[in-house]
Amino acid sequence: MHVCTVTPISMTVGANRIVPAIAIPHPLGNPALDKDEEKKLRRDIVEKALEALATEVDGQTIFD
Repeated sequence: MHVCTVTPISMTVGANRIVPAIAIPHPLGNPALDKDEEKKLRRDIVEKALEALATEVDGQTIFD
């Protein structure tokens, strides 16, 4: 599984579960947000990644 900002790279290397992130310098956050909004954003990404790990997949899957 990959949490990444450039999903085509994950596709190229053969990751089977791909969770899109925010931006290259801040994949799991956004410093422009206030503290509470950024915490929610980070939690959402981690929850999506956990959901991806718990989901049966057949081939490459992007979890938007």
